Amino acid sequence: MAKRTRARTATDRRQYAVEDEWTKADLAVLKELRRADALLPDDAPRALLSVRLSVLTDDTTSPARQELDLRKLALDRGSRVVGVASDLNVSATKVPPWKRKQLGDWLNNRAPEFDEVLFWKLDRFVRRLSDLSTMIDWCLKYGKNLVSKNDSIDLTTTAGKIMVTIVGGIAEIEAANTSTRVASLWEYTKTQSEWLVGKPAYGYETAVDEDGNVVLAHNQNAYKALHWCRMAAMRKREASARRMVKVLVRSGLCGPGLTASTLLRRLRNPALMGYRVEEDKDGGVRRSKLILGKDGKPIRVAEPVFTEDEFSSLQEVLDRRGKNQPARQIGGATQFLGVLTCHDCGTNTTVQKTTTKGRAYTYLRCSGCKAGGLGAPNPLEIYAQLVEDVLKVLGDEPVMVREYRQGAEARKEQKRLEESVSYYMTGLEPGGRFTKTRFTKEQAETTLDGLIKQLEAMDPDATVDRWVAVHNGKTFRARWEDGGMEAMSADLLRVGVKCKITRTKVKGVRAPHIHMKLMIPKDVRDRLIIKEDDFAKAF
Repeated sequence: MAKRTRARTATDRRQYAVEDEWTKADLAVLKELRRADALLPDDAPRALLSVRLSVLTDDTTSPARQELDLRKLALDRGSRVVGVASDLNVSATKVPPWKRKQLGDWLNNRAPEFDEVLFWKLDRFVRRLSDLSTMIDWCLKYGKNLVSKNDSIDLTTTAGKIMVTIVGGIAEIEAANTSTRVASLWEYTKTQSEWLVGKPAYGYETAVDEDGNVVLAHNQNAYKALHWCRMAAMRKREASARRMVKVLVRSGLCGPGLTASTLLRRLRNPALMGYRVEEDKDGGVRRSKLILGKDGKPIRVAEPVFTEDEFSSLQEVLDRRGKNQPARQIGGATQFLGVLTCHDCGTNTTVQKTTTKGRAYTYLRCSGCKAGGLGAPNPLEIYAQLVEDVLKVLGDEPVMVREYRQGAEARKEQKRLEESVSYYMTGLEPGGRFTKTRFTKEQAETTLDGLIKQLEAMDPDATVDRWVAVHNGKTFRARWEDGGMEAMSADLLRVGVKCKITRTKVKGVRAPHIHMKLMIPKDVRDRLIIKEDDFAKAF
């Protein structure tokens, strides 16, 4: 049967596209709502709109409609819209609010900028009770409110807190039912020779045959890349996985993000024989295994990229070469990965191990220079020098931790003082209540002076929600002594500290001369401030 090799696009799968959903009428309404929003008073509550959608169908509310409805809700509540966190093609079951790209940034870094989070319906916001509980705790800690357009949710009342828990439970039950239906579909799909759902293995793409059925067809670029890799691996002087990656990226058959481990995983996938596979969760390494049908034979779903003999011979070569590789170390063999870089090519330096005549050698090499550049044979000495240099520059810096300060109480006090000052000033005007006797006038003037001094003494920053940096009593030297090189490496990566290594050939000496230059950002003190994760314990 002839096949048309037209790949199915995102539009066919009805994923959301922003430009397709905003009509001229919607944009006109949006303009009017923004105009009304601008007329609200300066002290109006600040609303953040949360818009989410996993997949757009005829039964779902489009993000454009969600945003317009929420803007109307904010206007009815007298709240000014300060931002829209739009997370599209995101599952609320799999991704909690604080891990979403846009909403997560607001929750983790921009909490002082809003007072309440508005969403269209609770299941648009969360679908797990544990996530909902975490968000309620976060809102109570930071003085925020959750408001739903289509649910009776308001954290400022006890009834609202109870209602949000009940509605959240219903949403989780619905999500569990959906998960059960999806799991059942996947189990059924595994036994079928037709391609129903799922992402094809590398080497294939979905296409539509003449009868309109979805089938798997060869992706031509991937097909060429896989066969070239097999040929390179089967040569007498076989090519390494790293070499294959460089050639494939340079040729344009693969993207620049390809790694050697990803390429090897693709070459070991039995789906390349045209069979249906599933993830093998028994081993500690990502692998795929064949799914057998009722007859005990593999289920064929596509034309093979490799015949069984071709695939088997390739695996023998990869297995033989894999036995010569050193065991993977937990945490990796390279310390300060991402901090130590090559001065010549700018890539990271990594530890490479070789064995000669039964003796193991370790070298620091880069990936951009030819043959990894001049190998630095003593990584531990380089680590020690880096630690010494960092401690000299940053060791005595105090450890500052970011804390959230609310300005609600200070705003109340400021308002009380302003009203009191206005009251006494009115009473001291000619004919006022405090001007009838000298005694009452003097007492009122004394009280007014005291109130004005209190008002002038107030810190303007204390009246706004803000982040402040607080010293936790330690220096970074003490912090790194407790946490070791792992803690220092994590902090240096977070701050953006780099150490450029220059390797220079020395005549008559095998090991090159090593020169290290520490690169410290100008705003290092601001970057060193530790931002504690409020959601670290959430799961």
